[in-house]
Amino acid sequence: MTLTIHPIPGIPIICPGDSLPEIILEHLEKNALTLQDGDILVLAQKIVSKSEGRFVNLNTVIPSEKAHELAQVTKKDPRFVELVLRESSSVLRAREGTLIVEHKLGFVCANAGIDHSNVQGLSGNAEDWVLLLPENPDRSARLIQSEVFSRTGKKIGVLIIDSHGRAWRLGTVGVTIGLAGVPGLVDLRGKPDIFGYHLRVTVIGAADELAAAASLVMGQADEKIPAVLARGFPYPLRESSLSEIFRPKEQDLFR
Repeated sequence: MTLTIHPIPGIPIICPGDSLPEIILEHLEKNALTLQDGDILVLAQKIVSKSEGRFVNLNTVIPSEKAHELAQVTKKDPRFVELVLRESSSVLRAREGTLIVEHKLGFVCANAGIDHSNVQGLSGNAEDWVLLLPENPDRSARLIQSEVFSRTGKKIGVLIIDSHGRAWRLGTVGVTIGLAGVPGLVDLRGKPDIFGYHLRVTVIGAADELAAAASLVMGQADEKIPAVLARGFPYPLRESSLSEIFRPKEQDLFR
């Protein structure tokens, strides 16, 4: 098995209303890359959010009493904290510099995924603008997958990824926040190992493994590679959703 991850250079700054399938297909062609059945497009969350107009100007946000209370604890802008609360179903941890929440989409992350970095905003002072996660990343991935198929006839998968921290370890890694046609999990229980022992507990987080690999190619700062083409994914593509990746709360030792 050989897995290749090809950067797709040249993608411009994305604006609300831009067609990501059209832009990506155009730049695949410019870079002499052709889609094949079974390929996977991995997209940074930011270009999806930008195309969907998920910008918010902090000057339009009125913080609640709870936002002011958490802002004192975390030393964050209360307007920013208010947005985090609106995007979250619960607050799990709050301390200086840190606000960990369960996002409305179901996963646990810092600041509900809201970010200032690589966000220019729509007008005025760039520091006043932040970007929210896509409202429904699975739906976004399915729409991109469907549009690519209608334009090319190729059956591909789509991952939308973001950078998250992890319990037990320092540093962020790329993780999946939306997917279409890519298995979130691959169950290997019952498969024999090289000595014939049948695996009992092994379930692979396949989508997150690919997200982490793609994130290495995409970068985190000024690399300007918000999309990559992955080829050689070692598991069959299938219908999937982000919900299959989440650990049930009763099994989560960190709640």
